Amino acid sequence: MTAVSQFFDQVLEHATRSNNLKLLAALGAVILYQYRAHAIGTRRRPDLKQPKGAVPLLGHMPLILSIPGTKLYDFFLEQNTKLGPVWSISLPIIGRMVQGDTPENVEHVLKTNFWSYEKGPIFKGAMGDLFGDGIFAADGHDWKFQRKLASHIFNVKAFREYTSDVFVIEGQRVVDHLTKAADEGTVVDLHELLLKFTLDSFGTISFGKSFGCLESIDEKVDFAVSFDDLTATCSDRLMDPTWKIREYLTGVDKKAQFDKNLIGKHAIEIIEKRRREGYHAEKKDLLQLFMEAKDEDGQPLTDDYISSIILNFTIAGRDTTAQALSWMFYLLGRDGADPQFKKDLVSEVDDVLQGSSPTYETYKQLKYAEACLYESLRLYPSVPRNMKQCVQDDVLPDGTKIYKGEWFTWSSYVMGRSELIWGPDAKEYKPSRWINVEKPSQGKFSSFHVGPRVCIGQQFATIEALTVISMILSKLEITLVEPSKLPPYGVSVTMPMLEGLPVRISRRRDVKEE
Repeated sequence: MTAVSQFFDQVLEHATRSNNLKLLAALGAVILYQYRAHAIGTRRRPDLKQPKGAVPLLGHMPLILSIPGTKLYDFFLEQNTKLGPVWSISLPIIGRMVQGDTPENVEHVLKTNFWSYEKGPIFKGAMGDLFGDGIFAADGHDWKFQRKLASHIFNVKAFREYTSDVFVIEGQRVVDHLTKAADEGTVVDLHELLLKFTLDSFGTISFGKSFGCLESIDEKVDFAVSFDDLTATCSDRLMDPTWKIREYLTGVDKKAQFDKNLIGKHAIEIIEKRRREGYHAEKKDLLQLFMEAKDEDGQPLTDDYISSIILNFTIAGRDTTAQALSWMFYLLGRDGADPQFKKDLVSEVDDVLQGSSPTYETYKQLKYAEACLYESLRLYPSVPRNMKQCVQDDVLPDGTKIYKGEWFTWSSYVMGRSELIWGPDAKEYKPSRWINVEKPSQGKFSSFHVGPRVCIGQQFATIEALTVISMILSKLEITLVEPSKLPPYGVSVTMPMLEGLPVRISRRRDVKEE
């Protein structure tokens, strides 16, 4: 009996194992079939167009990871041409992304139905090392609180002071450096120089402390280097569901932690110094506003929270304006550019400044300069792609459904080149499209965002940019070293020039020496 029992036990065990394997195989087949053309964990959306290349379970992850960072936005532009303004991709862990590149869709999500969309935990997780609890990653109460306080430094009275007390002073350092390069015949990375200008200007205005970049022009600023590196690292994460594994295997996680610690330490040192020395100026800067603020429980804000706020406003005040200026000078100087654009710009600068320094009043007269700047922002927006997560089911104006948990994504880079939005000459650089015409809607020109989260520093950035443009062009001429080369853009939440913008400088022959 014992032998017979053992025999039947073995038969039963074998049958059970065999059935388990069959069950697992069947379950696997069902899962593969269910997710045959989209990522696991996402909803099947046959109602949406999608790029070719989706694979079972992984969706479009292999396709997206195969695209070089310097071609990512052009991939989205290509899909817009092939599939139209509304299409979708799915990624494991991250979820389904519904691209909706029409002014109506963008205004609906960012303005009309604003509270149905948030930054979401995945965005915060990817960008947390850089943004922390700052305004770029904040939703709800935190976002409203930070925006309301920051708005106190963006007003006309302050703009008048910034123009003469900060922008002109820092701008003169830029002009001095460029003039020296002209006399010595050296090549200048204009992109890098403008980043130093905006960082010093924003530091002085917001934290009462210049970073000293333009005073030691040839020295690397550790804060700026780590800031750029961490921005690129965090931006890489947004389209890579496996970023934690990748960073661990490649050691990028250690570099990211180093960069995070360095820039965090710098911010904390600014705060601690302010606490030690106090603040004695009549007008409060951004740092002082937050240091004196109380949370909803009536308690002072923590230094870590203030540090996050500092870093968020720094990326807004430094990167975006410098990059917009760099792309503008490229567009004006590249091969094939209409020379009349630059002539008209220089003529306006001369007529308005009359050999004097810029002021807030002259800024308001530089209409063509503003047109040149905004036209560059149309083609090379400071934030080329963005995303918001849906928190309750929604329907876009074109009838597209967005389900809770899915992402609405849009690209100002794509929309700025869309013939459906800007006409048949959409890909051309034409400052005249901004002259004597009705101002485009926020949805059409979304480079400064849309709705309640529209950039509160738009006028600040425009004044800063026009100040340095007029100061440079009133004295100097800029020539691209490689006018036939399109500068590659870097992977970032903003749109940096990956290799900078090498230029040669010469003094204007028609300007008398002082």
